[in-house]
Parts: sequence; C-alpha cells; structure tokens
Amino acid sequence: MGTIAILSAVAAVALASPTFAADPKPDAAIKNRNIEARVFLDDKIKADAALAADCLADGRKWLDRNAADAAASRKEDPQLFRDGGWDFERKYSIRSVVADRYVSLLRNDYMDTHGAHPNSDVNTILWDKAENKRISIRPFFGETADGGPTMKAMVKAVIASLRIEKKKRDSSETATDEWFKGVEPSLLKIGAVTLAPSTEAGKSSGLTFHYPPYAVGPYAEGEYVAFVPWETLKPYLTAEGARIFGGARPKGDADEAR
Repeated sequence: MGTIAILSAVAAVALASPTFAADPKPDAAIKNRNIEARVFLDDKIKADAALAADCLADGRKWLDRNAADAAASRKEDPQLFRDGGWDFERKYSIRSVVADRYVSLLRNDYMDTHGAHPNSDVNTILWDKAENKRISIRPFFGETADGGPTMKAMVKAVIASLRIEKKKRDSSETATDEWFKGVEPSLLKIGAVTLAPSTEAGKSSGLTFHYPPYAVGPYAEGEYVAFVPWETLKPYLTAEGARIFGGARPKGDADEAR
C-alpha cells in the first residue's frame, strides 16, 4: 500500500508540473511538411482590437513569406529537410504604455532552418492608440535628420550603454568600433527602439534600443539592450517629447527588456 501511495503522489506531482500543461494556442499558424510556424499575441495586445488586427496581419505576412521560402528551399535541395521541416515562432508583447497613448511592443522571432544553430531576431513597434496606427519616435524630437545633432547624440549614448553592458558580461574585447559600425546616426539604422517604462506613472524614462545576436556582438553574446535616459536627449525634445518623458528607469527593467 505504501508503494501505491508513493506512486500516486509522484503521478500527482507530474500531472501538476508545467511540462504537462497545455501549450497556448497560437493566434496564427502554418504547418506542413516544409515548415511549422506560429504567431502569438500577448493578452494585452488582444484587448486592443485595432492593435491586435495590425499585429496579426503583420504576423500572417511573416508566416506566408517563410512558408514560401521553405517550399523553395526544399525544391532546390531536399536533403536540407531530411531531419524535418523548419521551425519558426514569433511573439508580440507590450513593453510599455506611455501617456495612455504610445504603446511600445517587442517582436521576438525564433528560427530553426537546420543550420549550425537556431537563430533569433528582435524588432519593435511603436503604436499610437489615438490614431490607431504605427508611428516612429520622430514626433518627440525637433529634428531627426540622418547625421544630425539628435541622431549623433543618440548614437553616442547607445554605444556608451553597450560598452557598459559588454563590461557586465566580460565581453569588453568586442566593445569595438568594428562591432558598433552598424549603429548609425539614422532612425532607420540606429536600432529597434522602444519607450522605456518609468518610475513616474504615464511617463517614459528614455529609449531602449534592442539588438539581436550578431548585430553588435558575436552570436554567443546573444541579444543586447542599450538604454538612453531621457535627460541625455532633453535638449532635442519637442513639446510632446517633454510631456511624455520623465522619472527614472525602474529597477529590474534591464532584465525585463530582453
């Protein structure tokens, strides 16, 4: 009887384990012999119909494009698929909501095409709830010309932050101009940006720039996030920028941003 009780207890623990929990259902998916790909939206995104529709349309385009690439790749070299099809996953999640209007999202991708190792990517979306559309950070700054004062100040602050992050990881040997050459003084080339949360309600403490593996360091170093406090950018802010920025970066945000 003791043995049965022990076995029953083990079974109960096993069934309660997260491993046995049902996997969340993707919000969009493609599955065939070439590829299995999934898209997930977090619950906060789903609560906003316009934002959810935008993310879902974006995600479905991504699914279709990768399914077409997988089919073409199999046709060209079937041997690449001897161990099965490709495996892709994309997750959309809200990083911050500022002034109850500007929503920053992270878009994280996982890709396994049976290469030397799987890969990952990160990008961002800035959504204007008042206008129900994607925007850039341009409205918060007086000028954002390529190579202009604002963008040069941003690049300088981004690289300073990346050097600090690399030092924390004992990766100072890759904190070089060669690795940072892709961070250019241009809104389209400086890196994927989000409005960082703040200790002050409704405000943003600055900008966070998100870099996937290989962008500013070798694959083994993984993803990097650079933080630029709003005070650094204060001279370049518009009235709207001055309105939405304030406070300090919350403790622990450096971990949550990844």
